[in-house]
Amino acid sequence: MKMSGGPASVNLKLILILIALAIAFGTLYYTNQLISKLQEKERQIVELYAKGIEYIANTDNPDADITFLFDNIIKPIDFPLILTDKGDNINLDNKSDFRNIKLDSTLSRKQQEEFLYKMMKEMDEIHPPINITYADTLILTRIHYGDSELIKQLQFYPYLQIAIAGLFILLGYIGFSYIKKSEQSNIWVGMAKETAHQFGTPISSLMGWLEMLKLNYNDPNKVLDIAEEISNDVEKLNKITIRFSKIGSKPDLKPQNLFEEVSKVTDYFNRRLPQTGKTVELQITGDKNLCAMINSDLFEWVIENLIKNALDAIEDKNGLIVINIIEGKKFAEVEVADNGKGIDLKRRKDVFRPGYSTKKRGWGLGLSLSKRIIEGYHGGKIFVKSSIPNEGTVFKIQLKKC
Repeated sequence: MKMSGGPASVNLKLILILIALAIAFGTLYYTNQLISKLQEKERQIVELYAKGIEYIANTDNPDADITFLFDNIIKPIDFPLILTDKGDNINLDNKSDFRNIKLDSTLSRKQQEEFLYKMMKEMDEIHPPINITYADTLILTRIHYGDSELIKQLQFYPYLQIAIAGLFILLGYIGFSYIKKSEQSNIWVGMAKETAHQFGTPISSLMGWLEMLKLNYNDPNKVLDIAEEISNDVEKLNKITIRFSKIGSKPDLKPQNLFEEVSKVTDYFNRRLPQTGKTVELQITGDKNLCAMINSDLFEWVIENLIKNALDAIEDKNGLIVINIIEGKKFAEVEVADNGKGIDLKRRKDVFRPGYSTKKRGWGLGLSLSKRIIEGYHGGKIFVKSSIPNEGTVFKIQLKKC
């Protein structure tokens, strides 16, 4: 079982980084386009303002109504604006020559002028000044203007957005890394428990056979029967080592008779059920000729896990475990039903999560491995078909038919 990310994990991280960069550049591009449009609108306002002043300067009518100019153009201006003569000289005494600029009253006149000139120079670097002319030739006034507060805020907005998104991604990465480490720790613990769980049945069985061998060593027929069962348990231990060696590598799938494969597991358990101390009947029913593409060693492991979990679920009553082989329309199906304690509706998805357990044995890594074997290696499905508390559970496996 691989515990670290492979090429797929690296590719996923690269894709996420590229998507994040695309979003960042897209946000910057869109915001810059929006800022350019707003700056163009503000320039149009300034040009309209300049045209209005030019009209007043060039008109021969002294009674020209300039109310519209002041009420609809000058008053709504919310960006910094400085009016100078053609030599860029500022008249500090005329307060109407600079708008939306806060001057510190504690500063001296010279300091205030220096502040305005510095600000004017900064504004000219962003926007070229607009000239107000008389008779299209003589420059009367120059208008210097800067960006409004809205544009300044918009300029910083995408960087703020990217910073917040970056912080969120960082916190998410730290959180997911912690979850991954925790899950890996659970997998290691679960793998250790599953190993003990797997070896437990044949080892306890061997100990029982050895005791029977001591009691019946004078009976040659019984000794042969016991020796055969010991051989079966040793073969079982060998199968377990083969199974663990196949986790993490791609297994070979071959057409196999499902009924025969399941029978191998049920026959092994039927001879050893009395050692569990429970009265449990294990049955296999259904289509005896159904063929599916499976890896025998890994598929038997899944059936064993389901039977063991069913045995764990059967507590203080006579138990019944029925394995039914069904030919569906699209899949070869195996249903494992028990009359145990059942699974709560809210916990049905959790039973396949690594490390989840309702007791010291059972619902540990076994079902997680079973899900990986069926879905990851066989391209099938395994899920809880139904479960009623205190009545029983039905697991369903769907596999590719031959």
